[in-house]
Amino acid sequence: MAMPEESKAEVKQNEQLGEQAEAALDAPAGEEPETQEVSPADLLAQKDEEIKALRDRVLRLAAETENTRKRLEREKSEGICFANESLIRELIPVIDNLERTVQHGEKDADFESLMTGVRMTLKGFLGSLSKFGCVPFDSAGKPFDPKFHEAVMQEESSEVPENTVVQEFQRGYTLNDRLVRPALVVVSKASKANAAD
Repeated sequence: MAMPEESKAEVKQNEQLGEQAEAALDAPAGEEPETQEVSPADLLAQKDEEIKALRDRVLRLAAETENTRKRLEREKSEGICFANESLIRELIPVIDNLERTVQHGEKDADFESLMTGVRMTLKGFLGSLSKFGCVPFDSAGKPFDPKFHEAVMQEESSEVPENTVVQEFQRGYTLNDRLVRPALVVVSKASKANAAD
């Protein structure tokens, strides 16, 4: 007796399912049954997409790095240009005071008031410098120190020890404890009378 077509198809389908189940049971533990193989063309297309995405990412990172570099250079340049702005703002009033002193000196022959104005201006100027850590240092009467003093001449003296600063021609300045300008000084040396003793 012949089987109907539908029954033959069902039997064939059941046989295939049985074979797949047997293959799954026969496979060692932890192994999955074989999946569909990917064709080389599909694999190549997939890798091309990954490469394209990575290339795009690298280009974006390079552009971002370049933009950051340019921004930092611009900020550095602006910082250098305007680094002394606060110092300049402090010194402008000193210039104003000097201009007023000169105007006053041209109109009035009262030198005492002129000197008072100059002293006030000098005090303001030194105050402005000290706000930024620049301060003068005194040298007269102190031992000669080549780190802070530049000797322009020597003078015999029996009143002070040898190598002592006896006169200051020009004051020295430090900026945050670093020497900006050494003081120009006269240094004592032993007098000939003391040397003979």
